[in-house]
Amino acid sequence: MKNILIVGASSGIGLVLKNKLETEGNQVFTAGRREVSSAGHIHFDANSSSSFSFPDHWPDIFHGLVYSPGTINLKPIQRLNMTDFQTDFQVNVLGFVQVLQAILPRMKKANGASVVVFSTVAAQVGLGFHGSIAASKGALQSLAVSLAAELAPALIRVNVVAPSLTQTPLASSLLSTPEKLAASAHRHPLQRIGTADDVASAAAYFIGEESSWVTGQILSVDGGLGIIR
Repeated sequence: MKNILIVGASSGIGLVLKNKLETEGNQVFTAGRREVSSAGHIHFDANSSSSFSFPDHWPDIFHGLVYSPGTINLKPIQRLNMTDFQTDFQVNVLGFVQVLQAILPRMKKANGASVVVFSTVAAQVGLGFHGSIAASKGALQSLAVSLAAELAPALIRVNVVAPSLTQTPLASSLLSTPEKLAASAHRHPLQRIGTADDVASAAAYFIGEESSWVTGQILSVDGGLGIIR
């Protein structure tokens, strides 16, 4: 049984992943703004600079960290202000750093652990109106690859899942009508929108032993949008 922390497991991809990992016999702890049923939960707001700390009664060893908070802030560059960029960077990058710095001592004791973060296809493919989120997720990807090199001697793997538009509560406004859904599906070579299960399955692979020789990778789960023309 592994101890795994998921940040942002109250809905969407994080919740599906939590259920998958628990079904496989892992002990899943959660952190986020909304409490979910798990082995343990603490309140954490990724859009806050407050420190992240572990309760004393939580395990001293953790085998996995999944950081799933995200933002969808789609605006023309002229309408993006500094607060937009700061919010996206705080949620997508600095929030992750806060959690990672707190959990690292416990992961180094595991003799083999895994970190998974979520990026976006927009960090690799030019998509209009994605300036702020692409900048922050691009920074997250670069950070993850750097961490993969830094943490390899401690047997901690770091990988990235980079999805395209996925049917989750976060993306609900972009898929709110049959017309929007059809248009979004048509943009993908595989002619459909991704599901939370599609993306959670990729994250579960990186957490599991099947990927024990994989680190520093960015896995596109995007229906082919990022590579096929």
